[in-house]
This record gives sequence, C-alpha cells and structure tokens, in this order.
Amino acid sequence: MKKKRKVPHTYVIVFFIILLAAMLTWFIKPGKYIQEDIVTEQGEQTVLKFYYENELPEMYRDTAKSQPQTWQVFSALFKGFVKQSNIIIFILMIGGAFWIMNKSRAIDMGIFSFLNGVQKLERFRFIRFLGIDNIVIVMVMLLFSVFGAVFGMSEETIAFVLIIVPLAISMGYDSIIGVCMVYVGAHIGFSGAVLNPFTIGIAQGLSGIPLFSGIEYRLFCWVILNVIGIFFVLRYATKIRKNPASSPLYKEDTYWRNREAQDKERITFYTPRIAWFVYASIFVALVFFSFYFPHTTMKIGTASFTLPIIPVCAVLFALSGFFALRKTVHYFILVLLGFTIVFLIVGVMGYGWYVMEIATLFLVMGIASGLSINKTADEIAKLFIEGMNDILSAAVIVGLAGGIIIILEDGGIIDSILYGLSKSMHNFGKIASIGAMYCIQTVINIVIPSGSAKAAITMPIMAPFSDLIGISRQATVMAFQFGDGFTNMITPTSGVLIAVLGVARVPYQKWIKWVLPLILTLVIVGFLLLIPTVTMNLNGF
Repeated sequence: MKKKRKVPHTYVIVFFIILLAAMLTWFIKPGKYIQEDIVTEQGEQTVLKFYYENELPEMYRDTAKSQPQTWQVFSALFKGFVKQSNIIIFILMIGGAFWIMNKSRAIDMGIFSFLNGVQKLERFRFIRFLGIDNIVIVMVMLLFSVFGAVFGMSEETIAFVLIIVPLAISMGYDSIIGVCMVYVGAHIGFSGAVLNPFTIGIAQGLSGIPLFSGIEYRLFCWVILNVIGIFFVLRYATKIRKNPASSPLYKEDTYWRNREAQDKERITFYTPRIAWFVYASIFVALVFFSFYFPHTTMKIGTASFTLPIIPVCAVLFALSGFFALRKTVHYFILVLLGFTIVFLIVGVMGYGWYVMEIATLFLVMGIASGLSINKTADEIAKLFIEGMNDILSAAVIVGLAGGIIIILEDGGIIDSILYGLSKSMHNFGKIASIGAMYCIQTVINIVIPSGSAKAAITMPIMAPFSDLIGISRQATVMAFQFGDGFTNMITPTSGVLIAVLGVARVPYQKWIKWVLPLILTLVIVGFLLLIPTVTMNLNGF
C-alpha cells in the first residue's frame, strides 16, 4: 500500500522559505536605491537611483552592511519576532480580550439570536429564493470590502475573524467561509481600492497626479472584483452546505464545532449589580471624552466631514446600554462589542489609530465584559492568559514569517530584485508594458507586503518610466494597486494573512490549495481590467 505523503507543518514551510531566501542572497548581487537631488528644466527634483553596493558613492559606503546569509537563518527567527512585535502583541491582546467576552457567552447569544431572526425572513418568497444564508455572506463580504476600499482595512480583520468564523460554523459552513467573509472581503476591497489613502493616496501622490482621480473606473473595477469574489465564495458555500464533510477543513473545524455544541447549552438571563456600575463608569468616561473631543473630523479619501460623533455615541450608549441591562447582561456585552467596533472605525478614520490603539480598545472591552459578569480581577487575569494560550500559535507563526523579510533585508537583495525586474520592461508595447508592471508589482508584493512601503519604493521609478513609453501614470498606479492587493491573500510574508489563518485555525498549506484558483482568476481579471487604461480614453487616465 502506497504511503500517504504528509503535508509539512506550517512552521516547517515558513522555515524552508527562510532557507530559500538565504540561498538567494548568495546568487543575487546586493544593491540599494539612494535618493538624489537632480536639476531638470522643471527645477530641482528628488529621484531614486539604484547602485550595487560596491558602486555606491563614497558618502553612502557606510550604509553597505549586507552580506550573504548563512547562520543568520536562525537569528532571523528572533529578529522576525522583534520586527512583527506589534502584530504579535495585537493578536495576544485580542485573543485574551475575546476569551473573557466568550466566557459571558454573549457572542453565542448574539449569533443564535441573529440566526433565529434571519430564519424568520425565509417566510418571504423572494428571500427564500435568494437564500438567507447567501444574503448574509454577501452583505458581510461587501461590508468589509467597503472598509478595505475606503480606509485600507487589513490588520483590523484579525479581531473580526474571532466573531465571523463561529458565525459561519453556526450557519453550517466551515472556517474557510468565515475567513472569506472577513479577510477575503476586505482584501478584495483593498485590491480594488477606491479611496484607500495608504495605497492609492501614496501612489498617486508620488506619481504627481491628483489624489483619488480616476475614481470612476476604479469603482467599476471594485464592482467587478467583488462580483467574482462573492460568486466564488457562494459556489463553495453551496457545496459545503450540502455536504459539510466535503470541506478540506472538516477535521480542523472540530474545534469550532465543539465550541458551538457547548454554546448551545441553555443560557440563563441575568444582570449582576456590578454590570450597572460598569455601565455608569463607561458612560461617565464617554461624557468626559465628549467634552474633550466635542467634534471629530472623519476623513474618507480627500473628503472630510466634522461631526459631534463622540457625544452622539455617548447618548446612544446610554440608551442602548440601559435597555440591554434591563433584559440581560449578555445584551449589554453585545452593546459593548458594537460600540467597540464603532469607536474602532472612528479611531481609524478620525484619529489615525493603528494596532496599538485598537488592541487597547479591545482590552478595555474584555475587562469591562469580565467585570460585568461579576468576575474578580484574578479571574479576569486567568481568563486573559487562557485566551492568549489559545491563540499563541497564531502569534508564533507571525513572528516566524517575519524572519523571511529579515533575511532579504540583511542580504541586501530586495532593491536588487526590484531593479532587475524594472529593467525587464524595456522595448515592450503598451499592453505588454502595463502587464509587465503589473507582474513586477505582484512579484514584489511577495517580498514587500506593505503597500505604502512598496509605493514609496516603486512609484518614483515606475511613474517616470511610464512617461517614456507613453502610458498614463494613472494606469501605472492601477498596476501597482492590483499587484499590491491580490497576492496579499496568499503570500507567506504577510503578517496579517498568517495571523488570520492562525486565529481561524486554518493550516496555511490547505488555504493555499483552496484560494489559489480564486487568486489566479483575480490576477487574470486584473490584467484584463488594465488593458482599457492604455487603449481607451478613460476619465482621469
């Protein structure tokens, strides 16, 4: 009998990728881009010029510290944890906070109430024809796609996976559907970004074109990409709904199904006295912040609007929290979760929050949830540690994946790879050139998953080059946009992807096998959507 080949553990796969990166440092000549000021007919300009390290000008020689990597493959693991420390701490704090909240069983009650509510809608023929579960999947994916397209939601999806995956399991699906509803939805929006300031904003600014111009065609592309992504997910969801055992993660999802079975035990409605104290304390804090931040300026692309958002939230919290506590503490904790999400959006769009502020927000939510169900400080601390232990593997894999970038950086070959790829575009036609730019950005995204960092490195090179070959800079920005987005859902150097898969307990190798057809489809469609940018007279191009 032929022995079945065993798929390596995710940790092993990541370590072999680190070894491959180290091998490349022996064959690729190190180099770097240097900012230099030059004088042109338009005046003095700053450009990026590439030098191999042995050719660097004298003043930059001291910065040439790269070397072929050998034993550093082991130290890179340590450095990877340091480099990704913010995401690792974010994951641990989110895991601990949600574990405390899960102890209250408020999320379970919310999921059961939601499913019971939507099932009642099936009495309507039109809703029954569409399928209520299909509607839920589409609405959730579109919601996160809008978040990705407008303000570049990425790291924030890690927290929502802990909510949506149990919802998907309760609906009869698997954890892949849960990941798709949040992460894939957000990154399809990220790829077809309409107003994302971290990708489109930076890329257009560096290219010298009006910010968020060409929005009409980008909006059309966003719709097309979402239709493809949602169709792909719904087709798979139909298959799993008919036969749950056909899921490639049926065995792994035992963890979530066991949790669901435990959660279906009878939930007793009650409201401890201390929950009222928590409610009053949060309301007082919101009143204080309302005086301190009476108005908030929310930014969406280049547009902005100022509203008394925090005072309005304080009033809404006072009303919803009061009526929730009169029924049960579970509903009050759901109110806490709801306003946590609201303040996350306000913080990101109004105050420039990132992972530190978001993790702090969820930590406060977790502590408030623990106090509301009458847990002592020691009990809350123990629950928090249990939550971190439960999600520790996700945090570890993020640190390991960070070692890949460390090896490439210390080997000095990231800029060399970029330079070599850019040279390959000479003597191409317009369609071939835009396709080459797209391919280059896609490949670069594997070694530089940060959209803003990649824009800062590539656009000063790509934009002037597009002028030479007669392609609009707007088309070059779109090539960057698509190249930056699609492979985020598959590249092992993306800390967010690795974290999401770890939290959802989806093995990386099984995710690759499942999502690859979708990625290839999106990549091909992305190229087809780029063709009109060089063959048609589009507004803003």
